[in-house]
Amino acid sequence: MSFYLPLGDGQFRPTRSTESPWDTEMQHGGPPAALLGRVLTVDGLRLARISVDFLGPIPRRDFQIEVSTIKPGRLTTLNEARMIVDGRVAVTARAWHLAPGPQPPVTTPADHADPLPEAHGDGGFPGYDGWGYGEAIEWRTTKGELGVADGETHVWTRVRMPLIDGEELTGIDRALIVADSANGISAVLPMGQWLSIPPTMTTTLLRPALGDWVHLACRTALSDDGLGLTTGELADPEGTLGQVSQPLVVRAR
Repeated sequence: MSFYLPLGDGQFRPTRSTESPWDTEMQHGGPPAALLGRVLTVDGLRLARISVDFLGPIPRRDFQIEVSTIKPGRLTTLNEARMIVDGRVAVTARAWHLAPGPQPPVTTPADHADPLPEAHGDGGFPGYDGWGYGEAIEWRTTKGELGVADGETHVWTRVRMPLIDGEELTGIDRALIVADSANGISAVLPMGQWLSIPPTMTTTLLRPALGDWVHLACRTALSDDGLGLTTGELADPEGTLGQVSQPLVVRAR
């Protein structure tokens, strides 16, 4: 099993593992973000920041990906990818890639997330049985509780399958597949009664994740006029990976 089946010539078929919790015919934003990040890879450079714009619900149907370079360079490159479903651009992503170089004379002490807790049950996302994306990831909380709207939750995640069928999962894949979950994990209001819609998601990475587990420590704050902001810190067992941010439209269902 994987999130996507490659069909050739930049075309892909989403599997059930991309399934949104709100509509079985739509995709969760995490897998598309990771797939666009993967196709934007630049040899010799490393993904440093990706901004993913969701232009509407993402149908769980076959799609085409187009890639273009905006700013080529030896040290920095900016490129863009578009996910096209039924002739409509559903998702766009712009990514900055930077060139690694010699180690600086100063090193930053590593900040570590809380230790990985022991497994309880099957590691699924509580309250959403049969949800394809939720089942594709193992979840172990270190602060707060999944499915409880308290505004802050920390969780270790392990992606259970490849992003693309037949291709090895990378550390960048692992981070981006879960980054767009931040607003749902740290919801302030009950998700069954309130919409919390992120039209865009930006992830900035210090380095790829090492090993199977990625930690996401996220929190959501609401304004008094129906907007919100989710921020999150990404880490692996070695320390800090990067940050994620999502502006939100918050409305009663």
